[in-house]
Formats: sequence, C-alpha cells, structure tokens
Amino acid sequence: MSASGLVAAERIKLGSVRSPWWCAALAVLGVVALTSLVVLIEPGEMNDAPGGAGSNPFLLFGLMLVLVLAAVSVTTEYRYSTVRLTFEAAPNRTAAMLAKAVVVAVVGAVIGLVAALGAWVAVGLLDPLSDVALRTYDDWWVLLSPGPVFAVCAVMALGVGILVRHTAAAVSIVLVWPLMGEQLISAIPGFGEAVTPWLPFINAGNAMSTGGEGLPFGPVGSLAYVAGITAVVFAAAIVVVNRRDA
Repeated sequence: MSASGLVAAERIKLGSVRSPWWCAALAVLGVVALTSLVVLIEPGEMNDAPGGAGSNPFLLFGLMLVLVLAAVSVTTEYRYSTVRLTFEAAPNRTAAMLAKAVVVAVVGAVIGLVAALGAWVAVGLLDPLSDVALRTYDDWWVLLSPGPVFAVCAVMALGVGILVRHTAAAVSIVLVWPLMGEQLISAIPGFGEAVTPWLPFINAGNAMSTGGEGLPFGPVGSLAYVAGITAVVFAAAIVVVNRRDA
C-alpha cells in the first residue's frame, strides 16, 4: 500500500468512530466557552494575552482532549485486535504508524488552530476592554502556535499509546503527567527548580506564549524541544511495535 493510501486508511479509521469527533468538539467548544465565560464575568481579564486570546490558559483543556484522542486512536485498535488487520494490509509497521502519526498530527493542528481562533474571536466580540489586534510577530505567534504545539503533542500521545497499548493506562499517563506530574516535580525543593525548565509540557505552554522567565528556550525553541522529545518517544514506539506481536 502506498503512503497516501495508508494515510487515507488511517483518516477513514479515525473518522469512522465517535470518540475522536467528541474529543475534537469538546476541545474547541470547551476552550471557547471557558474563555467567553471569563470575559463576560471579568471584562478585561484577557487584556494581557497577546493577540487577544492566543496565550489563553484554557488551551490546556483543549490540549488534554487532543492527547486523549491521539492515545485512544491506537489503543482501541489493540483492544479490539483490529491492528492485526492493519498490519496484514500494511506489513511495514513503521509506515503504518507513521501514517497514523500524520493523521493525528493534522487533526491536532486543526483543533488547536480552531480553538485558539475561536477564543480570539470570542474575546473580540464579548470583551471590548481587551485588545485583540494582531500588530506584531508575537501577536501572530501566540495566536497560531497552538496548531503546531497540539500537533506535536498529539504525536507524543500516540507514541505513548503504542508503547502502553491499554486505553486506561495510556489515557492516565497523558492526563496525569501534564496535569499533576510536572507540578509535583516542580514542587520538589532544589531538584524541582533544576528540572522544571526541561519538562515537556512546561515547554509546550511556553511555546504558546511570548516566552516565560526562567526557561532555557524562547517560544520557538520550546516547540523544537518538545518536538525532539516527541521524536524520541515515537522512535521508541516504532522499535517496540516492530518487535512485539500485534
């Protein structure tokens, strides 16, 4: 099967079940709804967000759902043994997993962009006290960066799903690590201060901003760093998927 055929097959598989659609809808609507609620209750609250809502803290909510979507996209195949049919149709397991990575990356990018743009529009419509004009490179960066950040993190979650195989375990890892694990590590005296700047989702958040203090990279550097971690996780997943039975 050709590369385009593999990508098309993975796109059809992902779109043929309900859970990805629910995750995508909840991710976008959740970010927009939470942003709208904040600006209605406290007008001007988003005024310090460059580009209006590009560095919206509620994007983390959308990102968590994208991580779940990506992890579940492969663990359900292992759960119902449909992955065996995939490998029979495409004996090159690396190519099959790369095709799946392309699909979840594109879906993640679209969700990130739509959520960020939707929140930006909501702020502009509902909060006259917020400045949503896009005047500088930083404004455009924080507005559009959720697309590539969501895409990279989706591939990381896919790698975790391939390594773990079990839906509950994979979902627990991709949710607990960014929501609790990194915060707990950051709270460890001494060690936390040294390690925090290198944690992946701390850098993912930095990549969707104009850059935070105390971090070794700027927004672009943080995105590249997270992409590097994703490459390592996914490479490990490819090695494992080629060595284990389906």
